[in-house]
Amino acid sequence: MQGAGAPRRRGPYSREIGALGRPGVILLTYALVTLGLTCLFMRFSIMPYLTRRLGLDSVAFGHLQTTFGALQLLGGPVLGRFADRRGARAAFTLTFLASSAFYLLLAAACSPALPGVALLYATPLPVAFMQGMPVAQMTIADLSEPQELPAALGRLGLCFGVGMIFGSLLGGTLSATCGMHCPATVALVANLVGAVLSFTFIPVSTKGASAHDRAVPAGGPQANVFDLKAITRLLLQSGVLPVFLIKVASSLPFGLFMVMFPIVSMDFFQLDAAQAGYLLSFFGLLQMVIQGLVIGRLSRRFSERALLRASVLGFVLVAPAMALMSDVLHFCLLMPGLVFSLCALNVVTDSMLTKAVSAADTGTMLGLCATVQPLTQTLGPTLGGLLYRSFGVPVFGHVQFAINLLVLLVLWRQPVPRKKD
Repeated sequence: MQGAGAPRRRGPYSREIGALGRPGVILLTYALVTLGLTCLFMRFSIMPYLTRRLGLDSVAFGHLQTTFGALQLLGGPVLGRFADRRGARAAFTLTFLASSAFYLLLAAACSPALPGVALLYATPLPVAFMQGMPVAQMTIADLSEPQELPAALGRLGLCFGVGMIFGSLLGGTLSATCGMHCPATVALVANLVGAVLSFTFIPVSTKGASAHDRAVPAGGPQANVFDLKAITRLLLQSGVLPVFLIKVASSLPFGLFMVMFPIVSMDFFQLDAAQAGYLLSFFGLLQMVIQGLVIGRLSRRFSERALLRASVLGFVLVAPAMALMSDVLHFCLLMPGLVFSLCALNVVTDSMLTKAVSAADTGTMLGLCATVQPLTQTLGPTLGGLLYRSFGVPVFGHVQFAINLLVLLVLWRQPVPRKKD
């Protein structure tokens, strides 16, 4: 008898997979994710410096980040449900078009001849639909067997690492040599190319025939993608909510630190835009190696529950050293442990949550998973800013230790199933 959280076989893959075939679609998905993430980190490398050049302080920057997070928080589950109902092609195309609109506004805000502050405050408008990662995860999950899923999702870490490395380097280098408008313009062109590639080569649906039939019943009306009750029911399914809460709680402390990282890098580490880009590139290199190469191998030897425990334990062990760090060198020494814990947590929880729902709802479930980072981004500027101003950088290590120790105690009381050969 198959339970809600038991691995299940996908339905037969759609015959309308397109001229590229299944391997080609998977490869193109990885390429599109890399393109989108490169542009994302180009944006991260210029946003704090652009806000300062326009005369906005750290509080205004925090409000802007909160707006970004709130809109992505609302848009993640809706776009995931849209991807389940309308297919990967429509979801990818919509994501890249929304990103193009964002970078157009950002490039205009960099122009001295235009009202930069007003345009900067307009940039969050398309953010709700800039959700390329959950769409890519849905596509990979639809085209992968359950036993392949952790490794397949882990390989998205390679994309994340490449995007972080090249995006951070390009953003810092282009802004220093050609001005801040240059990274935004390059990102605009890249996202328009991504929209064309998505519409041309991504198949209408990557789900198996049986999953697609469940998502869109023959002769029936299209399900409402804004049906929040259906999204909530999915979250309340057996085996879903506990894993989701662990994902949120365990990643929150380090997420708060990363939200404040642009301010920490300028004030605490005393880095300029290019140096901050190099640091993020190192972070991306670690994530590329650990998530793309290490996690997949570990998932074949250990159960997902054991890897989940290891990720939380890693946060607990690194937290005291994080509370004691005094310069950027100390942070670099802590990065491998932090990155391993973060990658293992994200890959394992995404895999567990995807397997806990039907194939017709993978996009919606991954859209819910994608709300964790925007949730942190929404709370982070206010909560993280308050903690940082009151207690300094060490407080992030203290909070990480306390929360993850509680999560670890909860996990340790649950039995760990053995990994089947």
